[in-house]
Amino acid sequence: MRIGEIARASGASVTMVRFYEREGLLPEPMRSVGNYRVYEGHHVSLLRFILHCRSLGLTLDEVRSLLKFMAMPDQGCALVNHLLDEHIARVTEKIGQLQTLQNELQRIREKCHGSDSLSQCGILHELSNPA
Repeated sequence: MRIGEIARASGASVTMVRFYEREGLLPEPMRSVGNYRVYEGHHVSLLRFILHCRSLGLTLDEVRSLLKFMAMPDQGCALVNHLLDEHIARVTEKIGQLQTLQNELQRIREKCHGSDSLSQCGILHELSNPA
C-alpha cells in the first residue's frame, strides 16, 4: 500500500507517517520501481501503536523505548511498568499544576461581576498587578 493508504488505514496524516519514519519509529518501507513507498500490514499495526501511545501523552523517546521492549518479547515487563509508572507520575504532577491554575483563574474571575466599567474591572486590575 502507498503512503496515503497507510495514513487512511491508521488514522494518521501523510505528514505524520513521514515524521515517524524520519524519527526512526516507523521502519522505512521498501520502494517500488517508481520509487514510491510500499507499506505492508505490519506498518499499519505499528503506526496505530505509535498513535495510541502518543494519544496517551507518551513522548517520542518513550515510544522508542516501548518499541525496543516489543522487540524483546522474552524479557520481563518490569521496564515497561517502570516507564509507565514514570509517565503516570508526570501526568499526576501536571494535573496538580492545572488544578492550581484553575483555582487561580477562578480567584481572579471572582474579582469582577460584569457590572463595572472596564476602568474598574477587577479582572484587569488583578492581571495588571501580579502578586
